[in-house]
Amino acid sequence: MTLDTAPGPDRPDRSFLFVLGSSRADGNSEILARAAAAQLPADVPQRWVDLNELVLPDFQDGRHEDAGRRAGETEELLRQATVGATDIVIVSPLYWYSLSAQTKRYLDYWSGWLNVPGSDFKERMAGGTLWGVTALAHEEHEVAEGLVTSLNHSAAYLRMRFGGVLTGTGSRPGRVRADEQAMLRAKTFFQGETPLALFPYEEEAGAVA
Repeated sequence: MTLDTAPGPDRPDRSFLFVLGSSRADGNSEILARAAAAQLPADVPQRWVDLNELVLPDFQDGRHEDAGRRAGETEELLRQATVGATDIVIVSPLYWYSLSAQTKRYLDYWSGWLNVPGSDFKERMAGGTLWGVTALAHEEHEVAEGLVTSLNHSAAYLRMRFGGVLTGTGSRPGRVRADEQAMLRAKTFFQGETPLALFPYEEEAGAVA
């Protein structure tokens, strides 16, 4: 797979990066994400990245030992795609009530990108919007709160907006299509509000104020 280079600082008013983190191609989470993406205006750019198709080693945290570490080509293209999008959609099935290993590895790389000289990663991510899409085996979607919290807090740290997580029931291949409520929510998911993500203590402080 080839990753296109991301737009420069003058990125379009809105552009979506869909990051697929399932261990199965065309999985239920991807089906649900594509149903939601189909409702976006035709002039809004979409880029889809399947983490399984990228040669990306496990993240090694060398912030305090190797300040001169050079990113590989795939890592750099992925970083550019990330900072070049206004909206990032994490598409991950619910594995043990959290994100998939592939998705977590991608987010771990964000830690390294915070310290790339001249990257201004945190500044460039601020103001963007983080979304999530997940399929799970449970009918009770509240069991995905751990995944939701992880994405909300990641957005809060970077001062991003958080559009929430679109959830659907689906374990066997294609099963999510039978979740009529999830497929209905997909039609308007990206039209929802995107408030600034806050940590719980920030929300509490705001309520007191």
